[in-house]
Amino acid sequence: MKSFKVLTVCLGNICRSPAAQGILEKIATTQKLYLELDSAGTAAYHVGNPPDSRSISALKKVGIDISGQKAREVSVEDFHEFDWILAMDRANLINLCKIQPEDSPAKVVMFGEFNELANFGEVDDPYYGGTEGFAFMREHLTDIANAFVLHINSKDNTYR
Repeated sequence: MKSFKVLTVCLGNICRSPAAQGILEKIATTQKLYLELDSAGTAAYHVGNPPDSRSISALKKVGIDISGQKAREVSVEDFHEFDWILAMDRANLINLCKIQPEDSPAKVVMFGEFNELANFGEVDDPYYGGTEGFAFMREHLTDIANAFVLHINSKDNTYR
């Protein structure tokens, strides 16, 4: 079975992308897949910080521990290191495309596009809301992560 290196990306790397990384790690472990996973942000606001406590709590409720992750900023090297770079929203996708080197082999896409129920492929940022937004984010990311894993496990895993 082919292995994939996957980077999940949001703005500050403390809410959505660490949650997506944790959810994908759990799915990979459960399904005995080999995915190398990491997460990053397009902005350096929170570099070195752990995920938002509300993300940690929302994921802990389903047996996923992301408390050991540390925020980092996307680097140019990531575009050569990862097979897939998954943006949580259109603004981050635009930022990623601006810095992606021309010779990069990475597929840079909206994570939400793997699930037709995602609103324009967007994963809403729960940062400025209450804890209920983090529970919704967790469920939304879980649906998308399952759809993504089905896609990369399909015989034709090229992106549309």
